[in-house]
Amino acid sequence: MSQATIHIFYWRDLLKQIGHKESDIPKIWDAFWEFWKQIQDDLRTKQIPDKKQNIYGLGFTFGISSADTYYFFEQILEAYDVQILDSMDKLLLDKPKVRQGIINSLKWYTNFYQQGYVPPDAVNWLNPDNNRSLLNQSVVMTPNNSLSIPAAVRQNPDAYYQKLGILEFPNKPNGLPMRYLITVKEAFLFAESKKQKLAKEFLAYLIQPEVMGNYLKASGGRHLPVLKSAWKDPFWKNSKDPYLWTAINIFLNRETRPFYFVQNPAYSLVLKDNVWGKAINRIVVDKIYPEQAADEAIARIKQIFDQWQ
Repeated sequence: MSQATIHIFYWRDLLKQIGHKESDIPKIWDAFWEFWKQIQDDLRTKQIPDKKQNIYGLGFTFGISSADTYYFFEQILEAYDVQILDSMDKLLLDKPKVRQGIINSLKWYTNFYQQGYVPPDAVNWLNPDNNRSLLNQSVVMTPNNSLSIPAAVRQNPDAYYQKLGILEFPNKPNGLPMRYLITVKEAFLFAESKKQKLAKEFLAYLIQPEVMGNYLKASGGRHLPVLKSAWKDPFWKNSKDPYLWTAINIFLNRETRPFYFVQNPAYSLVLKDNVWGKAINRIVVDKIYPEQAADEAIARIKQIFDQWQ
């Protein structure tokens, strides 16, 4: 029905208040993330009028009940070239390189929280909370797996075009361009449902390019069409819309791949169980070492695959 990927949203007006603009944001991996830490420090140190001192530079999710935690951490694994499944859809978790990559990614992710650059209550965030925190300007930036954040301010032209901003990911730590993870929204017709004929008729109507395109436009452009023919609609080709233009450019011109549950359905339970969210939470809440959290996550994923029917 639709597709989406992870974008980075931030407040241009907050950067402007301390003398920064988008061109100041680095494209190199480490420098990019350090930039947002510095923005938090500057906002607090310079005591911007009407700006609370509890603003945070990074809106990373740490909640075990938030799919955003899972989605963003999987993107970080991709950034560090950690491959969980091989080309035959089999687990690679027994490889020392993969285990170390998971450990390094967990350390990278949790360091920002431990250093005080993520809101303390991020450990309890649900799916809407990173959106809410950004829109309330309690965080300067947040990654999010759709265009739902700009869609929330679409009716406010000043916020949409002037104050809010969107960024692509910086290059990976190895210097290569980021490969983006794609989510696809699907419709299911259950075999036991009573209205088979009616449901099929409705879905046949709904998936027509014009109908689906109108539906996605009416929902504020949160997700993109899967049919490229639908992209011919001027709504999606508006180069003056920074959010849609950035998203379309990623799908057309950047390397992408689906999440692993497309390769192997057993991996869908890794998301359902939020294995990565629990590992991250264990480090920052229970104070265990990343090595232990990685081993627990690996053991749980292997258990899921062993039990998959």
